[in-house]
Order: sequence, then structure tokens, then C-alpha cells
Amino acid sequence: MSRILIVEDEIAIADLEKDYLELSGFEVQTENSGDTGLKRSLEEDFDLIILDLMLPEVDGFEICRQIRTKKNVPVIMVSAKKDDIDKIRGLGLGADDYMTKPFSPSELVARVKAHLARYERLVNSNVQENDIIEIRGIKIDKTARRVWIEGEEKNFTTKEFDLLTFLAQNPNHVYTKEELFKEIWDMESVGDIATVTVHIKKIREKIEKQSSKPQYIETIWGVGYRFKV
Repeated sequence: MSRILIVEDEIAIADLEKDYLELSGFEVQTENSGDTGLKRSLEEDFDLIILDLMLPEVDGFEICRQIRTKKNVPVIMVSAKKDDIDKIRGLGLGADDYMTKPFSPSELVARVKAHLARYERLVNSNVQENDIIEIRGIKIDKTARRVWIEGEEKNFTTKEFDLLTFLAQNPNHVYTKEELFKEIWDMESVGDIATVTVHIKKIREKIEKQSSKPQYIETIWGVGYRFKV
């Protein structure tokens, strides 16, 4: 349930807004002075703040300014002042919306829902999921550089991880030792292809039930290796 804070010095208006929002399924708290409203805005977690402009102690402009130094919570500023300069100033300080009194409670509810939905989309779009490869019991987290075999985490060196990941994300493709050395070590083999063989052996010991009978990384005799899916 989304939590909303109403900072409004006219108690009748605050109570009316609270009633409508609660009927729409929101948890609502109210404060009737700027200093207490500011304190709760900064110290508690709310999903949206409805902020009156003209408040005793601390005005809505200052509250909005301080909120924006610490939080990205949506702020709807409300005021009886119709001057464009106040609207411009409020929006310039970081308010997401500006409503001029009088307005219908149903319009306020609609705007609250719209801003909450927009904020949720914005937050979710910024959450990046880890890049995961999952093949027959092997889970490779490319972002965290971690590997699980049948649910058990295994430790891999940097090059072992890079080689396993490269083969797993290019399944059924046969690569020569020279190609793998160039891809993982980023240089020409120059007689160092035995390094690939050693790393393949170490990887098999960690991912195969029987490294002598590999089920994942197959040897294609006379050519190289491939990851079988």
C-alpha cells in the first residue's frame, strides 16, 4: 500500500483529501504546519507528498527544496495562488505537479495515481537485472562473475570464467585452440595454445560430473572445442 503525506494547514481540506485518498486504497498521514511536515518528509519514507504552498513556520517552497536535496519522491504542490510565477518556481524547485485551489478531490486522486505509476515505471526502468546464462544445471552470472553448478557455487579464476562464459554463450560452435586463445587472452597464440588446454581441463574438473567424459565442453578431435547444449 502506497504511503502519502499531506502537508496542509487547512485542516478541513487536509481531512477531505485524506478521506478520498484512503477510499482509493492509500495509507495517508497529515501534518498541518511546515516544520513538522518538513521533518516527516525527510525522516520517513513516503511514496508521494502533497504539499501546500502557504504554510506556517516553513513554506512549501522551502520544504520542496529540502526534499529534493535528499529524495526523488513525487511531490504535488497545491496552492490558492494562481500566479504563473509561483507555479514556475514550484516546478523549478523540483515539484512534479502544481494544482491550483479549488480543485476536486477526484482530480487529486487521479493525479496521485498517475504520478505514482510514472514514478514506479521510472524506478523499474533503472533497475538493471544481472546478465544470466543458464544451461542444463549451469548458471553463469556474467554481471557478478559467479558460477553455480547444480545449485552449488564454484570458484573460477578470471580466465577460466571468461573462457567458460565465451563458450557457453556461443553453444554448438566449434572453436580452435588458436581462436580461443586470441579471444580470451587477446593476443596471437605464438605457441601458447597449451594454455587453452590447461584451462579447459580445470573448467571441466569444476563443471563436469566426470571430467574424462565431458557433457558440456566437448573435444572435437583435430579441431578444438565446443559447448554442447
